[in-house]
Amino acid sequence: MTTSLITIPGLGSVDADSGLISLERCSDGMFAVGRDGVQSITATGDRKVEFIAFADHSLAYVKSSMGYPAYYPVHPVRLDKPIKAVLMDLDGTSVRSEEFWIWIIQQTVASLLGDATFELEEADLPFVSGHSVSEHLQYCIKKYCPDKTVEAARTFYFEHTNRELDAIMQGGGRTGAFKPSPGLKEFLLELKALGVKIGLVTSGLYEKAWPEILSAFRDLDMGDPKEFYDAIITAGYPMRAGEPGTLGELSPKPHPWLYAETCRVGLGIGFEERHHVVGIEDSGAGVCSIRLAGFSVIGFDGGNIPQSGTRALCDYYCKTFEEMLKILK
Repeated sequence: MTTSLITIPGLGSVDADSGLISLERCSDGMFAVGRDGVQSITATGDRKVEFIAFADHSLAYVKSSMGYPAYYPVHPVRLDKPIKAVLMDLDGTSVRSEEFWIWIIQQTVASLLGDATFELEEADLPFVSGHSVSEHLQYCIKKYCPDKTVEAARTFYFEHTNRELDAIMQGGGRTGAFKPSPGLKEFLLELKALGVKIGLVTSGLYEKAWPEILSAFRDLDMGDPKEFYDAIITAGYPMRAGEPGTLGELSPKPHPWLYAETCRVGLGIGFEERHHVVGIEDSGAGVCSIRLAGFSVIGFDGGNIPQSGTRALCDYYCKTFEEMLKILK
């Protein structure tokens, strides 16, 4: 049985049944197939990113439930040896914590609804992990409580987050909230032995990401993560009444900036050397982010890559860190 292929310059040829979705026009109406040189328009399975293909180049349209979408060029990638840097996601890749953060979102919606029995559905999972807090909450509000606001949701979200993180840091809280991924320590130490720079990249705000990182390194007896990693980037600090915030809610994954900044600014590796850099992700948003930053992608099994329809964007797909080392050596 033959399978039709969709050719997207910069991405290559992908199976029409790979989980990607063919469209006749871009969702903002800017481009349409057969008009102005557009040969195809293809969306990820979760419809978060749309690829507009021309004869010799492509654009990626990153949608935003907060009202600030963006277009990016799609750069071709390959993985050349020696590997100079590995960029790693936090939630779900380095630390198994996605269930905890999805639970926090579920608790937030329950508070908005005034219904302690509320539970998210399986279909919600690609939309409540991998993106920014505000994107996750906006999705839930639109589906479950359209009369509520993101601002009200964020208030509940940080109340739940701060309470749970305080409990965890004191030795209590939700059991098994932050578990280092199997084989993480051996993988990181092997990369160090190979002289590979390591960047840790998360769309999470600093106040939620840092306790995770500390918890994992304590469990692994690996000392201070600030001393171990060559660069760490988070989505910064939230804007709240009476407190300054940082850019981070509108620019994280699937936008390319977190991965691009970690590599170029944090590790000092220029765009022209990007083929010696690889990113590791378990979420569809993260896969798109790495890809749009111009790096090869290793997809990590166990996240929402299959559900988000982004498997075809991965250059490699692994179930263990041991498999990844075989690719990187």
